[in-house]
This record gives sequence, structure tokens and C-alpha cells, in this order.
Amino acid sequence: MYKTPWRGRFLRAGKRLLFIGAVTYAVLIVALYLNQRSIMYHPDQTVPDLAAMGLQDMSVRHIETGDGFKLLAWWKPPADKTRPTIVFFHGNAGNIGHRRYQARQYMDAGLGLLLVSWRYNAGAGGEPSEAGLLADGRAALDFVAAQGISEQATVLYGASLGSGVAVAMAVERKVGGLMLLYPYSSMTDVAADRFWFAPVGLLIKDEYDSVARIGKVTAPILLIHGERDNVIPVRFARRLFAAAPEPKEGHFLPEGTHANLYRLGAGRLVLDFLNRRVALSSAIPAGG
Repeated sequence: MYKTPWRGRFLRAGKRLLFIGAVTYAVLIVALYLNQRSIMYHPDQTVPDLAAMGLQDMSVRHIETGDGFKLLAWWKPPADKTRPTIVFFHGNAGNIGHRRYQARQYMDAGLGLLLVSWRYNAGAGGEPSEAGLLADGRAALDFVAAQGISEQATVLYGASLGSGVAVAMAVERKVGGLMLLYPYSSMTDVAADRFWFAPVGLLIKDEYDSVARIGKVTAPILLIHGERDNVIPVRFARRLFAAAPEPKEGHFLPEGTHANLYRLGAGRLVLDFLNRRVALSSAIPAGG
């Protein structure tokens, strides 16, 4: 049977295109796998100055982890024994100096506060990973306990990436409260949303599976998220909140993004939560 020349050329061209597409996709997936921690974590080797940040009433500490890294931390004990202490786990980028506004608000209310850097920041020399950050979280809690702060007076605060560490620590340790700002259900969910074309569940190294862990938390939970957050979509925070046990409180701010929750009153929500759920004696000032 006679075959037209153009038909054979068309078939061969189609096969070449399919082959090129398959190779390109495979290269892309390998690149995502190899570079996923560079995408997830953003090291900052800045060592911020307490005085320049207006936090000279805190003291500089270096907290040693179980595997030998020394984490830069800023510490302020509570004004008295009626006030809880916040252990602050920040997000994947920036440094503890960028949290000065939150720090000032809580210290002005008489709360104790530990701001701790991750092992991949401030010259600590570590590499980012979920296992590493969980080790950092344990070291931070050990430090607070060594200062004489009781479990009931210790409150975990996890922001963005740090929310996954805070949830894990609230499962491992007994604490007085767990506060989560712009959290996620799991990093797998967030990555699959962003890289929808990739088999993320098979590739991801650091899952931070908070939705699987949070059911084991026994402390009161506060969750705050913005409806307009385009970094961590609010549906993942809602999924986490649905999985969380009582007692829990969720605030989903209609105008909230990943950057403006404090301008919309997140600090007041935190202080109110602490006053009702965690304060050990007298009331905590409402703050701004």
C-alpha cells in the first residue's frame, strides 16, 4: 500500500517531540528533587544587633543543639511568675531581628520570650532539614526549661514554616499552649499546590506533616491565618484547624495576607488567648 512521504515525516517528528518532552520533564523533576531545600529554605547569615533592633532589654544566648550546632537566640525572662514564656519559631526566611515588632509587643506585656534562629542562619553552620529543625526546637525548649520555666508556663509560637516545628514540639513535650500563625496542613500539600505538575508526594524530603500530628496535641491551640494569603493558601490552614483537637480557636482574617496579620490585630488575639487560656495568675495587658 502506498504511503505518502509527509505522513512518515509527521510521525517521526511527533515521536521526536514526545521524546524531547519526556526528557525535559524528567530533567525538570530531577532538578526539583535536587534543589527542593534551596526552594524551601532561605538562609540568612546576618547576626542582627539587639540595640539596633530596639530590644536591648533582651540578652544574647547561644543554644547548643544535641548534634553540636550553636543557635543564635535572644532571651528575656517573664516579668514575674504570673506570666507565660513564648518560644518563637519563625519562618523559612529572614532572621530573628525581623521579628522585633512582635517581640516588643509581647515583652511589653510582661511575657517571657525566646527568639531562636535556625541552624542554617546566623553563622551556625548547619544545613536545613526537617530533622535538623526539630532538633533546634528541642534545644530551644531545653534552654527554657533550664531557666526554671515550667511546662505549663511555656507556650509555643510557630509562624509559617516554624508552625510545623511548633506542632511537632507540642506533641513531643507538654506545654501550656500552641499558637500558629499562617500555618499549613503539611509541606507536601503546599508544594503539591505550587508544583502541581510534579509527583511531590514521592519526591519531598521534609514533609512537616502537621495535620497528621496535631491530633495528639493536648495544649490549647490558637490558629490565625489570612484569607488572602497567597504563600500558604488558607484552605491548608482550615484543614489543619479541622484536624486539631479541642480546646482550639481559629481566626481567619478576611483581609489577611502572609505579611499583614499584625496590622490586622494578630498581636491582640495572641495576648487575649494567653490571658484566657494560659495566664498563670493575673491578667496580661491587652496590648496593641
